[in-house]
Order: sequence, then C-alpha cells, then structure tokens
Amino acid sequence: MNYPSLIEHYGYFALLAGTLLEGETMLVLAGFAAFQGYLELHWVIVIALFGGFLGDQIYFWIGRRHGAWVLSRFPRLMPVVERADLLIARFHELLIVGIRFLYGFRTVGPLALGMSSVLAWRFMLFNLLGAAIWAAGIGTAGYLFGNALTLFFNDFKKVEEGLLATMLFLGFIVWIWRRYRFKRRFK
Repeated sequence: MNYPSLIEHYGYFALLAGTLLEGETMLVLAGFAAFQGYLELHWVIVIALFGGFLGDQIYFWIGRRHGAWVLSRFPRLMPVVERADLLIARFHELLIVGIRFLYGFRTVGPLALGMSSVLAWRFMLFNLLGAAIWAAGIGTAGYLFGNALTLFFNDFKKVEEGLLATMLFLGFIVWIWRRYRFKRRFK
C-alpha cells in the first residue's frame, strides 16, 4: 500500500487522533493532503474542530476532577499552572480561545482552566470558538502550503510521494522532539 492510499483510507482517523492530543502538525499535513485531493478540506476542518474541541474538553474535565492529583504526580507543572492562574484571572475568555495557539500550553492550559473557577459552560463555549478558528486557520494554511509548493516544482506529481514521506517523517520527528522536551521539563 502506498502513501496516497494510506492517507485516503486512514487520514481522517489519524487527523482525529492527532487533534485530540495536540494536532498542529497533523492538521497542516491533512490540509496539504486536501490540496493533493486525498482528503476533503471541509472534512479536515470539521474533524480537526471536533478533535481539538473534544481533546481540550477532556483535559478541562481532568483538571476539574483530578487537578490536585495531577499536580502531586507532576510537581514541575506547578509553575506553569501558577502562571496560567494569573492569566486566567484577568483574561479567561481570550485565554480559552487562544490557548491552542500558545506553545507549551496546549495540554496544560485546559488542565489549569479546569482547576480554576471558570464555569464549565463558559469554557465549552469559548473552547468551541477557539477550535473553529484553529481548525479553519491551520487546516487552510496546510492547504495553501501545498498550493505554494506547486510554484517550486514543475511536475508536482513526480515528487509528491517523496515530499509527502518527508513531511510525515518531519512531523513525526517534531512530535518526538516535543514529547521529549515536555517529559524532560516536567520530570
């Protein structure tokens, strides 16, 4: 099975799984795959919106129900949570919408918001707004990235599989690197 058929068969599922966790890299790749015609851009945006929204809702409820345990298990999260608390007190609506755009806060932010006094329905409303902006913006950016690449290659179809494999590999490396930095920072 080649890369294009893998993307056509499992692309939406991989996008959902990726956006439940963090998802920027996966969403850019899905937008690029939509430009190539393997996925539909509107479904990429809808699935990313759903995955991003649901992932942050899960982290929020983990923070709400088990925040004290999480902090006792990972005490190095405390400074990040304390910084987030200061921001939450002043700008919780803007923070809820923008949290997914702040590197390092994508997972910890909703946890901290769950531990705060932010009402669950407020979080859900602004989280939905933020997920919609994020999914449409990043998904479209991936699509436009694919369009821009056609300007550099005369016959894009000839280099498509190699470029796609390179992008998947680089996305995987970025994911591993981010995981390593996160684990190293909070051990």
